[in-house]
Order: sequence, then C-alpha cells, then structure tokens
Amino acid sequence: MNGKGSVGMEGEPKGLEASLHHLLELHHHKSLVLTQRTEKAKKDAIRKTARVSDLLVEAVNGGVHESFINQKRIELEIRALAVTITRFMKQTDQWLATTHALNTALKEIGDFENWMKIMEYDCKNITTAIQNIHQE
Repeated sequence: MNGKGSVGMEGEPKGLEASLHHLLELHHHKSLVLTQRTEKAKKDAIRKTARVSDLLVEAVNGGVHESFINQKRIELEIRALAVTITRFMKQTDQWLATTHALNTALKEIGDFENWMKIMEYDCKNITTAIQNIHQE
C-alpha cells in the first residue's frame, strides 16, 4: 500500500507478463520451426515420390520398349520366312513338274520298249511264216 508495495506488485505482473510474452514468442518460434520442417519434409516426400514414379515409369517403359523392338524383329523374321516359304513352294512345284515329266518320259520309254518287243515278236512271226512258206 505504500509506494514500495505497489512497485513490488507492479513489478511482479510485469515479470509475469514478460514470461508469458517470452513463452508466446518461444511457442511461435517452435511453431515456425515445426512448420518449416513439415514443409521441408513435405517437399522432400514429393520429390522422392516423383523420383520413384519416374523410376517406375522408366522400368515399365523399358519393358515396353524392349517388347516393341522384339515385336518388330519378329515381324521382320516373319516376312523373311514368308519369302523363303514362297521360294521353297516355287522350287517344290518345279521339282514336282520335273518329276512328273520324268515319270511320263519313263512311261513313254516303257511303252516304246513294249511296242518294240511287240514289233520284234511280230517280225519274228512274219520271218518264221515267210521261212515256212519258202521251205514248203
């Protein structure tokens, strides 16, 4: 109630007020630091997620690219095989035609040989008949 007492009372609230103000600033500072860490962690997570996504896309695209190359290679081989098959078919047809012609020629030779034997037999018969007539 005297001047000293009121200063004491007034000094104490100022100390309390300063402490509260200090706690408020400390809380605000820690909150900012926590927000900054959270933002940094968020940006880091986004960056790492993007990297993982890029790696996954590269892995998948690598397989797709390899499959595409293999598909093109197979298509080229199919075309080459189709050309080879066509060539072999033509060659086989030529061989069949040649074989058929040879068969026909052999049959004709066989027919000619048979005709020759018949002619020889007929000639022998005629010769024998002429000899018999001549001897009688």
